[in-house]
Amino acid sequence: MKSCDTKTPGQPQTVRPMMQHLAYQPLLPTGNKYLQQKWDKASYDLHRGKVKSAKPTINTTPPKTYSHLALKLKKEKLEEEWTRKIQRENNMLMEKISHIMRTTGGVDNRNYYDRRSLGKEKRQLELLRITKENQMILFRLSQCRPHYNVRSWHEDWLKTVKVMDSIARYPRGANLQKGQEKPIKKRSDCDKEQKISAGPTAQSPASRVRE
Repeated sequence: MKSCDTKTPGQPQTVRPMMQHLAYQPLLPTGNKYLQQKWDKASYDLHRGKVKSAKPTINTTPPKTYSHLALKLKKEKLEEEWTRKIQRENNMLMEKISHIMRTTGGVDNRNYYDRRSLGKEKRQLELLRITKENQMILFRLSQCRPHYNVRSWHEDWLKTVKVMDSIARYPRGANLQKGQEKPIKKRSDCDKEQKISAGPTAQSPASRVRE
């Protein structure tokens, strides 16, 4: 009789290999523990094989790595251009320094040209046009005649004064000639009339008592 070399998971290894099936306790009642152990082991191995060969429903594999992400050619090109630019500027600076050391330097910030404005001619033409228009407006204003006659205003005022003298209760004077104006008084005729009308009535109580 051959010994059983199989190892059932979860079972103690203190029993000898030939008598291992006797220590096996099946879940269901059985007539032969040895056969039941072999069947359970076969089903368990089949289950483990299915578990190992099962494919996942969710893709957990790492994403694909692209070469242009690992090797950034654009960045390397920009760095190379930047390095060339810095090197070129450094060379120019070295040439300038060596020239200054050989020739003891010199001033190169002088501009030997006349400054001219691009819109100077246009501004001059615009200024001439505005000056001509102003001269034309001034000429028309100087040649313009007044629309109002001062003499007629003065005659109307004399007529108004005559009417005021004629309707006044106390005329200001009858010996005034035509064209002669009366002196300006400080108070108006209305104030004078009010004073005269209020004169006899505005007396003190003491004077009334005396009368």
